[in-house]
Amino acid sequence: MEIEQLLRYLLPQEIFEYFDLVAIQERGNQLELSLDEKPIKPLAHSDKDLALYGFDEAVRIQDFPIRERSVYFIVRRRKWRGKNTGKIYSTQWNLTAGGTSYTKEFADFLKELFG
Repeated sequence: MEIEQLLRYLLPQEIFEYFDLVAIQERGNQLELSLDEKPIKPLAHSDKDLALYGFDEAVRIQDFPIRERSVYFIVRRRKWRGKNTGKIYSTQWNLTAGGTSYTKEFADFLKELFG
């Protein structure tokens, strides 16, 4: 079994639908999974003529710990540039619970645990 296949059992499914795992780093008691958005044109702008235009600044999102290690997703969203307008577009992902840097599932777990 390869690492990505194992991670599919541990991590939210949408991670693998929309992002590529590009690196795994262990820093002390933290595990960082670097994820780049797949080059899928934003659905809300599918009618526009767009070209890839790099990435937005990475966002750090905390998820459930694994084996006493904090787990963080380092997520980079793709930017797209309108070929005719030069306007920049990206997909707006709702990966965190409102007002937090936790995944929705982890925030729900903490809320249930601590009230």
